[in-house]
Amino acid sequence: MKLVAAAAVAAFALAGAAAAQPHDHGGHAVHAAPAAAAAVTGAGVVKAVDAKAGTITIAHEPIKALGWPAMTMPFKVADPALLKAAGVGDKVTFQLKGQQIVGLKKG
Repeated sequence: MKLVAAAAVAAFALAGAAAAQPHDHGGHAVHAAPAAAAAVTGAGVVKAVDAKAGTITIAHEPIKALGWPAMTMPFKVADPALLKAAGVGDKVTFQLKGQQIVGLKKG
């Protein structure tokens, strides 16, 4: 009986470890989640600001901490006031938590 209980505990532990791994979603790239506590810094050029949607589109340089290549993408902002910090064409540095901008400044 102890052997069966030990085997069950081991099976649950393996299942939990497998569930925590990043998954491939139909040929899309596998992305690991960044550490929740740390903000990551990026730099780029503002391409669009959408106050109604609460997003800013940035053509950003590679973000090594996330394993992201250079690309252009929209980001949600944590605070709508951040949308007033820069306009289209401005070079910016920004801080991300997850995929949300929590800090933004020109330069």
